[in-house]
Amino acid sequence: MKVGFIGLGRMGKGMASRVLSGGHDLAVYDVVPQATAEFAQSGARVASSVADVCKDREVVITMLAEDFAVHEVAFGPGGICASLPAGAIHMAMGTYGIATIRALETAHAKANQVLLAVPVLGRPDLAATGQLGIVPAGPEEALKRCEPLFQVIARRVFYAGPKPESASAIKLANNAVLGCAITAMGEAFSLIRKYGVEPQVLYDVMSEGLFAGAPAYVGYGKTMVDETYDKVGSPVTIGLKDANLIAAAANIARVPMPSHDVYIERLLGAMAHGDGDRDQAVLAREQARASGLE
Repeated sequence: MKVGFIGLGRMGKGMASRVLSGGHDLAVYDVVPQATAEFAQSGARVASSVADVCKDREVVITMLAEDFAVHEVAFGPGGICASLPAGAIHMAMGTYGIATIRALETAHAKANQVLLAVPVLGRPDLAATGQLGIVPAGPEEALKRCEPLFQVIARRVFYAGPKPESASAIKLANNAVLGCAITAMGEAFSLIRKYGVEPQVLYDVMSEGLFAGAPAYVGYGKTMVDETYDKVGSPVTIGLKDANLIAAAANIARVPMPSHDVYIERLLGAMAHGDGDRDQAVLAREQARASGLE
């Protein structure tokens, strides 16, 4: 397929590499020119602008961290909506809010283009090996056209139906559960520390008991025990961005989420204490502060 890729950050770089290694005709664009260097060496076309990366493409993938960024590349002058050929597909693979996905769907429909929302599940280290999970949603015909891309990007595909916003809702709900798990582990580690118990003992009980094989508990729990918060998979800043999108989606649907409110409080506390760039497991430190341990 003729594919354009916008957004070569830690996650996007691995995903774009998978697309290229899968034999697809790839054009790439990033606002940081250095990010495209290795792709030029590997045979991809380096585009000079958003309009250029859309030229003659069947699919353009965006992997951008913030809603405002995808708004800018989609709706701005020379953006995706103005530049993508009629009938082509915009595959939005970042974690975006419901309102943003709805706006993109409407704009692409007016331009005779198609939107697929395909958020990813997993950390950047899984992207380069094609071990991500993905949640595609959109028109069935467009989903079928993009299956060759799904196969090289993802280990597991969870189809969410014909409405792009359904994929966004699933990704946000999944992140809400993860946020609650991180918060609960932080509380649990503070509790046992108050009784003089080493965190490693609780970690062993969790990771070899009820939560054996659960990556959220095994991975984040280990980071909490070792306090290796500077080895960042998903930073607090991204967690807070996603948490705000979750809260907005809950507000639209009129769904109370009290557990999520606690997660937001811990994220804001971590930001206030200068831990915004550290891994979200640092919420255990924030809980420890609240418990009088630090």
